[in-house]
Amino acid sequence: MSIQTRRERERAERERLIVTAARELAEAEGWEAVTTRRLAAEIEYSQPVLYSHFKGKTAIMAAVAVQGCAEMAAELRTARTAAKDRRGALAAVGEAYAAFAHRRPALYDAMFTHRVDLPFATPEAPAELQEAFGELLAAVEPIAAEGDDPGALTETYWAALHGLVTLMRSGRLPEGAHQQRLQLLTRHFTAGV
Repeated sequence: MSIQTRRERERAERERLIVTAARELAEAEGWEAVTTRRLAAEIEYSQPVLYSHFKGKTAIMAAVAVQGCAEMAAELRTARTAAKDRRGALAAVGEAYAAFAHRRPALYDAMFTHRVDLPFATPEAPAELQEAFGELLAAVEPIAAEGDDPGALTETYWAALHGLVTLMRSGRLPEGAHQQRLQLLTRHFTAGV
């Protein structure tokens, strides 16, 4: 193995270590607790080492968001492909999306709530973001009516899911009616299917 290859591997390993530590700390204590000083102490590297990999906390959160989108895409795909029909696929994706946000609140926040320097909804978006949206699209497109823009319909469905998740997490909507809301959303999105 060449010295260059070993250095690249070590650099990638440090980046994974930083991102993993940020995720764990955010899940345990919230993103407010994630600082470069705290991360440096957690992973036993100096702050300049962190800055040699990431420009700051926002860049670390962006890396976490990209990872999270890959994980969410896999979960949405599993839910969608296990369904028996189009309506079931849409319902399964909605449930998987909400469950993901509930199980991983800090990760979800990095992905969709906090400001990160990632292009969304553009061809320049990282593949992981496109893949996560693609899984939503794969569930929504089959229920689109003739003349509907599947992309816009998917964005609307995603916005509804995000709104439900956000309002429930903040205590604005009671958690007990969550399943009913998801069923209503599915039923109205699939009316006529």
